[in-house]
Amino acid sequence: MYAGLAALSASALLPLASAAPAQADSVVVGGRPTTTAAHPWVVALVSPDRFGSGRAGQFCGGALVGPTKVLTAAHCMSDDVLGQGPDNVGDLHVIAGRDRLTGTGGRSVAVASYQVDPAYHASSNENDIAVLTLRTPLPASSAIEPAAPGDTAAAPGSAAQVLGWGDTTGRGDYASTLRTSPVTVLPDAQCEKAYPGGGSEARYAASSMLCAGDPHGGHDACQGDSGGPLVAQGRLIGLVSWGSGCGLADAPGVYARVTSDLPPVADAVGR
Repeated sequence: MYAGLAALSASALLPLASAAPAQADSVVVGGRPTTTAAHPWVVALVSPDRFGSGRAGQFCGGALVGPTKVLTAAHCMSDDVLGQGPDNVGDLHVIAGRDRLTGTGGRSVAVASYQVDPAYHASSNENDIAVLTLRTPLPASSAIEPAAPGDTAAAPGSAAQVLGWGDTTGRGDYASTLRTSPVTVLPDAQCEKAYPGGGSEARYAASSMLCAGDPHGGHDACQGDSGGPLVAQGRLIGLVSWGSGCGLADAPGVYARVTSDLPPVADAVGR
């Protein structure tokens, strides 16, 4: 569907449409500005060669979980997005510690390699997780801890926040600085009702997904936020994966479920 996406600028990436897996273009709606000082583990994935110099070539987000390990969405690493495989990362970098991507400060660190979860299914977006390995380490103190299995942080009703540099309105109004938006983790039954599958629509799969949103709408991830962190109680519980529209009350955002016992996550944090 998005063949040739790598040739587009970051600002031209297509929006989420229908209940289908989002491509690497999902921004925080209904949020407020925040800082990387408050959230040192949030990073931007950038590739100016593929996406142009605007917004530093940002196309996805990620979360630092170890000095040289970043978790992001597997669909951010697809050939449709990057145009090349994990053995040829090109100019792929992560930017850490910089609120305004086109500003100064922080660090831009080259990605040495990446690995997509072997269980990832592009057609359904199940197990939508990839691990990036950085060429040089970032401070271990900046990393965030992934949630443990059964962690109450990911339980229905838990107050969470999603962070990113993406679209703030759903109309292509990309954020100039890092933003955060409050959302609530929703019961699996509610997520399954919102995304039952059938026909060309995507299906919510509780085994590898969780969903979060605002019962009244208005708070959500959106284009440009894919792969970015969903955090609750100081732990990483999800990665922006897919959804229908942005900030709709009856269409919550769907996230790749992150727990420390998942093989790619356990490898990333050395467990």
